[in-house]
Amino acid sequence: MTPCHDRGDGGSLPNVVRMSKRGVTPTTEHATEGGPERLVALADGVFAIALTLLVLDLSIGPGLNDEEYHDALREVLPNLGAYAISLIVLAGFWRENRMLFHGVRQVDAQVITLTLLGLGLAALVPFPTVLVAEYGHESISVVIYSAVVAALGAVHLALLLVIARRPWLSGDEKPLRDVTVSALEMGSTVAVFVVTIPLALAVGPAAMWWWLVLIPVKVWLGRRSTAA
Repeated sequence: MTPCHDRGDGGSLPNVVRMSKRGVTPTTEHATEGGPERLVALADGVFAIALTLLVLDLSIGPGLNDEEYHDALREVLPNLGAYAISLIVLAGFWRENRMLFHGVRQVDAQVITLTLLGLGLAALVPFPTVLVAEYGHESISVVIYSAVVAALGAVHLALLLVIARRPWLSGDEKPLRDVTVSALEMGSTVAVFVVTIPLALAVGPAAMWWWLVLIPVKVWLGRRSTAA
């Protein structure tokens, strides 16, 4: 009986992680689903559609006289404000999504699942945007909006941690930003919008002003990332 010799290329060992000059190479022990290109392209499309849906509520009917026209402009102002907020939110999450997949060479089932969950939440953002625009005086509108944004932020944070803890997905490619700083930035977004939920129930729609705290937080974390 001829003994089975281990080949130099590692092909006779199916359940191990082989090391190469390019870094960690996934094998059957770390099942992957191919490259991230189609997943990133899908994400770009979903975010583009979500941004387009935001604009659909910005309209003024034809055939108005001067007084009706100015009244219609005043009525559309809340829609413009809600659109501006959601534009900033979705643009920020789109940039995060691009950053998350920078240097990623392979994706697995969990990465795909989390990404699809995040895209589902991103596609949902136009709905609470309409609630805030049309019923901004209702606390529940702010609660629903905050819950959706917090959930999307939590998914991105989970995706960041999953990718960071699975080096075989990226090989020897370094992340675009420091993982700790990125986690703090995503975590701050989640925390601010989670806190908004009970705050809105307590003080009403004025709780939306709490979102402004993210501006100095993001600036500070951005400087830390640059310094790192």
